Amino acid sequence: MSDLTFMMGKFEARIPTDRVYSDNHLWLQADGEPGRYRVGFTAYSVRLLQDVYFLEWSIDAHSAVSKKQEIGEIESSKAVSTLYAPAEGTILDFNERLLDDPSAINTDGYGKGFLFSMQTDTAFLTAAEYVEHLAAGWDKTEKLIKGQYN
Repeated sequence: MSDLTFMMGKFEARIPTDRVYSDNHLWLQADGEPGRYRVGFTAYSVRLLQDVYFLEWSIDAHSAVSKKQEIGEIESSKAVSTLYAPAEGTILDFNERLLDDPSAINTDGYGKGFLFSMQTDTAFLTAAEYVEHLAAGWDKTEKLIKGQYN
């Protein structure tokens, strides 16, 4: 299967088809056991954040979470942003390497730059459905981005 691409103006956001997606711009890739996923930022979210340089978790590993529960904070060249759980479940562990050096989020977001692992039985968006989700909100996002520059 080949990756999908979403055009963010003149920039491409690669959307791998070997994983599923949450509506809050996180990817989830099956990680061994049923319902266990490795989770990270999509190329779309990394492009909007730009240059991530600080990451902090506000919950501990093995914490039960609800969808859109605050779980941490990330700082980038654009802003400080709150991180929210993509679904109800349990955060199993964090990618500890990112706490010392979060640059892998920028350089290898679909690999070594994963954020955490979680257990959940939630159904997520396919890559094609995620691209449709991005397209449906792109006009609003583009206006917001242009407003930040003007």
